[in-house]
Amino acid sequence: MNFELKNYKAQTSNHKQNMNFLQKIPSWLKNKYILTAVGFVVWMFFFDERDFITTHIKQPMELKKLQQSEKYYQDEITATKTELDRLKSNPSTIEKYAREKYLMKRDNEDLFLIHEK
Repeated sequence: MNFELKNYKAQTSNHKQNMNFLQKIPSWLKNKYILTAVGFVVWMFFFDERDFITTHIKQPMELKKLQQSEKYYQDEITATKTELDRLKSNPSTIEKYAREKYLMKRDNEDLFLIHEK
């Protein structure tokens, strides 16, 4: 019996300590609406698909890469257009292009390929 009484007193003192701890928490932190709003803000800033990190750090870096690739492809388009203009304007350029790019030859010619290592 004495043991049960000590055990009961220990439980009640723990319960009182828990109640004191809960009373020390400000009432605005116990408000379910504020907790929900804080949870929502944390979710939107860190866990959402379009979170703060993605929209302000990763996307500008991706945009910079895309702009660089756009510049590269614009330069390639310009080079291809100038090459096309040269091919349209000069027939000897067509023959040179066919020999260099496609390894074409005339019927009475032999073609030797030399690969450099």
